[in-house]
Amino acid sequence: MTIPHILISNDDGYSAPGILALHGALLERFGNTVHLEVMAPEQDRSGVSNALTLDRPLTVRKAANGFRYVNGTPTDCVHVAVTGLLERRPDLVVSGINNGANMGDDTLYSGTVAAATEGYLFGIPSIAFSQAEKGWVELEAAARAAERRAQDARNGLGDAELEVAAGRGEKRKSGPGLVWDGTF
Repeated sequence: MTIPHILISNDDGYSAPGILALHGALLERFGNTVHLEVMAPEQDRSGVSNALTLDRPLTVRKAANGFRYVNGTPTDCVHVAVTGLLERRPDLVVSGINNGANMGDDTLYSGTVAAATEGYLFGIPSIAFSQAEKGWVELEAAARAAERRAQDARNGLGDAELEVAAGRGEKRKSGPGLVWDGTF
């Protein structure tokens, strides 16, 4: 049996509390039953939308904690990972946990949503996670909710879009595509 691979990214940077909490929650939930790979921007790239870096070379580095980071955008991170850096294609892309809400028009500009969208464009079920408030106030609760949604996706709900209505926890199947989790 092949171990599922999960790619984790964000727009707040590889050392942001949100990505550390998300990675920790997924590691706690899945242990060695999945392979977790982190590929995130070197620094905060919030609000860059789906931008790709085309005007300079990208550099991938590895942090002391094993996370990989890129001197580019969240979209660059997922694109580089999927098109050549990873040994195998991820089964799921998760992005976040974002420091603040991504609702309504925010989703058009969000690097967190863009990372998940890039996974979707490669045909990979993808989820973006965000907090309702800035400041990492309910980060542990957001991480627990994120791990549950990742478990749902792993259980096969990722093949049909899984949406979690902001604050209500409603599940709706709507068709193949982006798996997106609103705001906690």
